[in-house]
Amino acid sequence: MTTQNSVPRSTRTAAVIGAGQTGVTAALGLLDAGFDVTLYSDRDQRSLRDDVPATGTALEFGVTQQAESALGLDTYTGRAPRHTGLSVRIAGGGAELIQFDGNFDGYVGIAVDTRLKADERLTAFQERGGRFVVEQVTPETLDTIAAANALTLVATGRGGLSDLFPIDRARTPYDAPQRSLLTVTVTGIGHGKDVFAHRSPAGGAHSGFSILAEQGEAWWGPYLHKDAGPSWAFLGWASPGSEWETRFAAADSAEAAHRIVQDLYRDFIDWDLPEVLATQVIAEDPHSWLKGAVRPVVRAGVGHTAGGHVVASLGDTSAAYDPIAGQGAQSGLIQAQRLVAAAAVHEGPFDEAWIAEQYATFLAARGDAANKVTRLFLSDPELAEIGNQLFAAAAVDPKFAAAFVGLLHHPQPFLEIDSLDAAYAFITRVTGEDATALLGRFTPAGKFARSTFAGVLANA
Repeated sequence: MTTQNSVPRSTRTAAVIGAGQTGVTAALGLLDAGFDVTLYSDRDQRSLRDDVPATGTALEFGVTQQAESALGLDTYTGRAPRHTGLSVRIAGGGAELIQFDGNFDGYVGIAVDTRLKADERLTAFQERGGRFVVEQVTPETLDTIAAANALTLVATGRGGLSDLFPIDRARTPYDAPQRSLLTVTVTGIGHGKDVFAHRSPAGGAHSGFSILAEQGEAWWGPYLHKDAGPSWAFLGWASPGSEWETRFAAADSAEAAHRIVQDLYRDFIDWDLPEVLATQVIAEDPHSWLKGAVRPVVRAGVGHTAGGHVVASLGDTSAAYDPIAGQGAQSGLIQAQRLVAAAAVHEGPFDEAWIAEQYATFLAARGDAANKVTRLFLSDPELAEIGNQLFAAAAVDPKFAAAFVGLLHHPQPFLEIDSLDAAYAFITRVTGEDATALLGRFTPAGKFARSTFAGVLANA
C-alpha cells in the first residue's frame, strides 16, 4: 500500500458516522486528504474512552499496519508488546491431539485497546480542524447529513443504521451467532521467555490458542491497555450448548469474568494454568471485560436514505466477523485506508457506482478471504476436512505452520482452497514436499507439556 496524494478541493465535504477506531481513522484520513470532515458519535470523547468496553482485542498484523502507515498514523508497534507467532493446541474426546508453534514470517502482531487508539486519533482529528458532533444519528437525521455532504460513511450499526445496507446472502452463510464470547484484560505476568515457555521458546512473545473440540476455543495474547499499558487479553469462544457457554453467561463483572477464565483453565486447559492463575484484574477499568455473541454478516457496500441519498458502509457495518480469526479490526482499517486513498484522487461525484466499485475491490482484496478464513477457524462443516489436513500439516512441518498462521495476516491464499486436492497442493507448494507423504508422518501429540511457571500451580 502506498500513500496517495490528494486532489486539492477544500470544498469537498464528508461525514463519518461512528467514532470507533475504524470510523475515526477514516475521518482523520479524509481530513488529511483535504476534505472538510464531520465525525458523529452518540458519546462524547471522555465517555468513548472510559465508559465502554473495548470492542474485542483488535489484533492487527502486517498488512493492516501498512494501511495505517499509508495514512501517516501510528501503528503502535513501538508501544505495544509484539506478537511474533501463534502457539496452537487442539484437544478432543479426552485426548491431546495437535500442537504446533507457528512463527510470523516478516511481520508482527499488535493488539491495542480500541478505546486508546480511537481516543488518540479523535484528539488529532479535532486538533487538525475536524468537527466532532455528539448526537445520536438516526435514519432520519442521516438523510439530512447525506444530503449536505459529498461522501457519507456509516461506521456504526447503532440506531438501526445497519439496516440501510441489505445483507449479502451469498456471503452470509449463518443465520445466528456461531459462538458465545467472553473477554477480559489482565496484568500480573510479563512478556518474557519465561511466560508460556512450555508452549514456545519465544515465551510471552507468542499468543496461545487452544481448541477444545466439544467446548470451544480460548486465546491469550499480549495487549496494550489504555490505562495499564502492556498487559494480556483473554478471548474465549463457547460452542452452542456447551458447558463453556453456560459459564460465560454467568459473567457480570471483570472480577467474575476473571474467575470464570481461571476455573476454565483449571478444569479444561491445565497445561496453561500457572500463568492464568498469576494474572490479575485491572481494577481501575471496570469495563475491561465483555461478553456477547456476533452473527457473522456481510452487508452491501451501498445504502440509501429515505430521501434517496447514497451512503457507504464501513467496518463492522460492512462486515461483522466472528473475532475468532482476528479479521474484524484488520478488515475495517484496510477498508478505511482504501476508501481514503481512492477518494483523495477521485475527481467525480461519490455516487452509487463509485461506492459500489470501491466496495467490490475491497471484497476482492481482503473481505472475501477474511470471511473464509474466519469460517475455517469456526470449524465450518464445509471446511472442516480441509482444516483437519492443514492443522495436521502444521504440526508436522514448521515452515507450513508459519504459512498457516500467516493466513491471519494475509488470508488471500485461502480463497483458492476449496477442496482437499487444493489443500494438498497448498501444503506441497509451501513445503516442497508431497502432501500425502508429509501428512503420513503426523502423529497425535499424546501429552502437551505442562507449565511450571513461577511455581504457582503448586501453591494453588
